[in-house]
Amino acid sequence: MYDIESIRKRLPHRYPFLLVDRIVEQSEERVVGLKNVTVNESFFQGHFPPPLEAIMPGVLILEAMTQTAAFLVLDEEKATPSVGYLVGIDKAKFRRKVIPGDQLRMEARISRRKRELLQATVEATVDGELAASAVVTLVVPD
Repeated sequence: MYDIESIRKRLPHRYPFLLVDRIVEQSEERVVGLKNVTVNESFFQGHFPPPLEAIMPGVLILEAMTQTAAFLVLDEEKATPSVGYLVGIDKAKFRRKVIPGDQLRMEARISRRKRELLQATVEATVDGELAASAVVTLVVPD
């Protein structure tokens, strides 16, 4: 549905903080995004340097999941990127390490929507195996 250029038009994030490569499904209640994890990612330079195994930091997995969830509230008609602010993270769990070569598949579903607040349940999987999950709350000011 959205390639990287379409995503860049909708999200204000830029390298190295744009953590969604593609949106492959979207409805009013659900969105699915992909993140290809490569060894060239800047965070691998200092997070567990060799000889330790390169592992994607959990906080960046959460950020990628939140950026995916933001597509549930973005206004496609706006010419400028929308800004949604992360205001809450609940029930965050990490079940599997994410390493270079993995592809994160992030699925967000609306749990609750109230005025400018959106709460979404988000799961990130790698090869069908749960890597992380959380409930995120975003605020999108008018």
